[in-house]
Amino acid sequence: MSKKVIQVYDRPAGGWGALKSVAQQIFEQGIPGKGARTLLSANQPDGFDCPGCAWPDADHTSTFEFCENGAKAVAAESTARRATPEFFSDYTVQQLSEKSDHWLEAQGRLTHPLQYDKASDKYKPIAWDAAFDLIAEHLNTLPSPNDAIFYTSGRTSNEAAFLYQLFVREFGTNNFPDCSNMCHEPSGFAMREAIGIGKGTVLLSDFQKTDAIFIFGQNPGTNHPRMLGELRAASKRGAAIVSFNPLRERGLEKFQDPQAMGEMLSGQATSISSDYVQLKIGGDLAAVKGIIKAVMEADSAALRNGLPRIIDAAFIDEHTSHFDAFAADVEAESWDAITTESGLSKTQLQAVANTYMSAKSVIACWGMGITQHKHSVATIRMIVNLLLLRGNIGRPGAGPCPVRGHSNVQGDRTMGINEKPSASFLKRLGEVFDFVPPAEHGYDTVGAIEAMLVDKSKVFFAMGGNFATATPDTELTHRALKQCALTVHVTTKLNRSHLICGRDALILPCLGRTEIDVQASGPQAVSVEDSMSMVHLSSGINPPASPHLLSEPMIVARLAHATLKQKSKTDWMGLVANYDKIREKIAEVFIDFSDFNQRVKVPGGFHLRNTASERIWVTATGKANFYAYQVPRDLPIHKARQTQVAPVFNLATIRSHDQYNTTVYGLNDRYRGVFGERRVLFINKEDIAQLSMQAGDWVDLVSLAEDGTRREAKRFMLVEYNIPLGCLAAYFPETNGLVPLSSFADNARTPTSKSIPVMLSAHIEECPA
Repeated sequence: MSKKVIQVYDRPAGGWGALKSVAQQIFEQGIPGKGARTLLSANQPDGFDCPGCAWPDADHTSTFEFCENGAKAVAAESTARRATPEFFSDYTVQQLSEKSDHWLEAQGRLTHPLQYDKASDKYKPIAWDAAFDLIAEHLNTLPSPNDAIFYTSGRTSNEAAFLYQLFVREFGTNNFPDCSNMCHEPSGFAMREAIGIGKGTVLLSDFQKTDAIFIFGQNPGTNHPRMLGELRAASKRGAAIVSFNPLRERGLEKFQDPQAMGEMLSGQATSISSDYVQLKIGGDLAAVKGIIKAVMEADSAALRNGLPRIIDAAFIDEHTSHFDAFAADVEAESWDAITTESGLSKTQLQAVANTYMSAKSVIACWGMGITQHKHSVATIRMIVNLLLLRGNIGRPGAGPCPVRGHSNVQGDRTMGINEKPSASFLKRLGEVFDFVPPAEHGYDTVGAIEAMLVDKSKVFFAMGGNFATATPDTELTHRALKQCALTVHVTTKLNRSHLICGRDALILPCLGRTEIDVQASGPQAVSVEDSMSMVHLSSGINPPASPHLLSEPMIVARLAHATLKQKSKTDWMGLVANYDKIREKIAEVFIDFSDFNQRVKVPGGFHLRNTASERIWVTATGKANFYAYQVPRDLPIHKARQTQVAPVFNLATIRSHDQYNTTVYGLNDRYRGVFGERRVLFINKEDIAQLSMQAGDWVDLVSLAEDGTRREAKRFMLVEYNIPLGCLAAYFPETNGLVPLSSFADNARTPTSKSIPVMLSAHIEECPA
């Protein structure tokens, strides 16, 4: 449906709509036979890992181990369309810049390495050797290795990421901004100090054992559709599912499993959430603290009446620190602050607390609706506090479960893509490869943009992703990239970042996850790590989109060979001749990867050790730590409202159903009833009335930043939606420019894309000149 339509969606998530969407994606990409065959190999033990989300694979009991989201990603990568040198000869970069993100994505797979020609403002073919020589020349003439910045996307395989971090550290820097800096950085930071590891402690099997699942700031129906299968099964066996989300999301309400023929034929669906808690944007910390306060008040009452304790006192005594200070802080927090800042009543919070207290085991899941706030680290630690209160970590059916987005974002971090590497990791890396790695911390994403703005001689190299579009403060980020001496992007398809050129610019096309990767020793497999620390192999089944494509590991190896030359003792070309050799080196550096090649070749792979799941707490105290935080009342939204008379709204950026991160597959958002339009603003009908406007009116947004800079996003259609008063939602990347570069999470520096203070005004169409 290309016509602009806004309508209420009252059907379940999944179902025939998802099957229809899968079929449409395959046919639109011109691959009816190839697409179907490719999808049947997705997430299978002898197939490829889906290039979409990082949700774990099941035990492969079904032929169909893909979801609608994955089908879009696979179809887009397997497309019959090609962006050849002839295509680039028809368009200047300026002309391409005027096209939509959806149009750019739709041009198909890149076929040749390309160099930007400033004189013609066009990309032209370049030989691979010449491309690597150009990059090496730029890198080797920098005043310092720290003048180079190496970005990493979460789709990069373990093998490519390991070689990449090795090359960059042999070159001499730890400048590794990556997509974790923009999504789950707060999760890792918060949990490492709280429980000793920055990863979730649960396995997929725990969802089959839990009594209750608490879901915070996540929309699995659009972002992780395969998760709905686990939620459906949990709901059917009677587990409580409590969803905390400002927006009513259809995937958290009802789901019709396309693989359940009974549901499909009868038109029935499974209810997902037993409780749907619509709190204010940013109100999660207050809500969780309210639940904790209700639990502790119930525990105090039980003690007074000689009844069994509500909290797990034995677990707290044996396994945790700082409980007394935490308990005193909870007791001192007022219910007025909790209800005001959460947007929930005491009765609502007590009802959820009763669900928590009734469950013998609880899993807490969260997504970027939690991590992209100023107080995200505090919020995640409050969620961990809730779990610790009743011993819900380190036993079956219980634990924290941060649900990551990109398919290998967690694996990349495990492989050393980190601007703040540990001393022990650097020591071991240096011993295995016989060099002295740099110890100085490097740039994160925000720091990289700041550095590029100050120094115009930087080199920016991106291993995948869409940096210019994914980052905050769009105008500032574009200015930073354009000031670079060289920008390089390793990619499969054209995106907006490739049009934000440095003085020199290269596009290096690589193999996709679905494609056969043949090196000197024969066909290769790469490995990935999912959100639950399962490591498994991925082998493509399709011929490469072009004979001129290189694999990511080969691109890194040839770049290292060209740049480091005799300075490196690493046999780069020998390593990429057979990826088993890369895995052997990974096993030498990381203890948890011992016998890597043998373990990963078992169907389904293997699970990395998680100390917290064993109740071994690798923290400064040797125990899990409670953290006390007051309910915040000095966030950017509070400050903005104190300075304005007109209404100030809190805006959260979200994905539509036809996109994955910054990749836009289409213009529809089926579950929210939006078709043919992306510039929409979801708003409560009472707020529309207060503005003296109507649904369908067009407005401009202005963010109220503490730095005093005016940031605008123009022409958005008001869409009436079930969302709390004072809260708004709109798609990214269209609204990323409203997020100040200086506004990020405390301690973790993740952009605050889920809580942007904005004001609205009627859009006035500009008269043509």
